[in-house]
Amino acid sequence: MSSSAPLHTQLYEEMIRRIRTGEWCPGDRVPSEKSLVEEFGTSRGPVRQALAALRSEGMIVGGRGAPPRVQRTTPAQSFDTFMSFTEWARELGFTPGQRVVEASRRPATEEIARELQIAPDAPVVEIIRLRSLDDKPAMLERSSFPFEIGRLLLAADLDHRSVYQTLADNGVHPVRARHAIDAITAHPLEAEQLRIEASTPLLRVRRLTFSEQGSVIETADDRYLPTMATFVVENSAEHRGPLARHSLASPVHPRA
Repeated sequence: MSSSAPLHTQLYEEMIRRIRTGEWCPGDRVPSEKSLVEEFGTSRGPVRQALAALRSEGMIVGGRGAPPRVQRTTPAQSFDTFMSFTEWARELGFTPGQRVVEASRRPATEEIARELQIAPDAPVVEIIRLRSLDDKPAMLERSSFPFEIGRLLLAADLDHRSVYQTLADNGVHPVRARHAIDAITAHPLEAEQLRIEASTPLLRVRRLTFSEQGSVIETADDRYLPTMATFVVENSAEHRGPLARHSLASPVHPRA
C-alpha cells in the first residue's frame, strides 16, 4: 500500500486488489470489520470508509444485518486520468488484446472533418480494432486521424502494439482527451465482432484526443459491452467547476 495516500484509500486499493486477483472471489463473505481492523492495525473509521467506497461501486453487497459479500464486478475505467485502453487493462490486472479489423485511408466525412478541424474530404486514416480483456471481446474501437498523423499507423503492427505508444514513438504525444458517453444498440459490425445479437445494448464513448500543442489528433467511437466495462467519474466539493452541456466538437480548454 502507498504511504502517501490517505489510509482509507490505501485500504480500498488493497481490497480492490484482492477482488481483482480473485483472492476475494464473487460470493465470498468479506472479512468482518473487526478482523480487518486487526489485520491492518487501524481503527474502524478507515475500514468503514473503504468498505463504503466498495459498496457504492457495487464491488460488495449486503450490510445492515446481511453479511457483506463480494459481488461479481465489471472492470471500471476512471476518466479522472488520461490513459490508453492498454494501460487501463494492465493497471487492473487484465491482459489487453487487440485485432485490426480494418485500416484504411479515406476522405473525411463532414462530421469527422469538423471534429478533427480539417477540410471536408481531406484524407484521414481510419483504424477499426476489436479490443479484448483476457481474450474476451470487450469493445469495438473506431479511430480516425488526420492523414499526416494516421499514416504513421498504417505500417505499424497494431495487433500487438498500442496506437498511442506508436504515435509517441514517432513524436506525437496524446496528452488529453474529452469523452462523451451514451447508450446505443449494436449495429451489424459490432454484433459480428463482439459475438452478440444485433440491437444488444452497448456503452458508447466518443473521444477527442489532443496533442501537447492542443490540436486534435484523433476522433474515436468506442463501443463497449456493458458486461465488460463501466465508467467512473469522481467529483469533489473542494474543486467545483461550472457544469456545461455541449457537443463533442465544441471548444475545450486544458485542465489547469
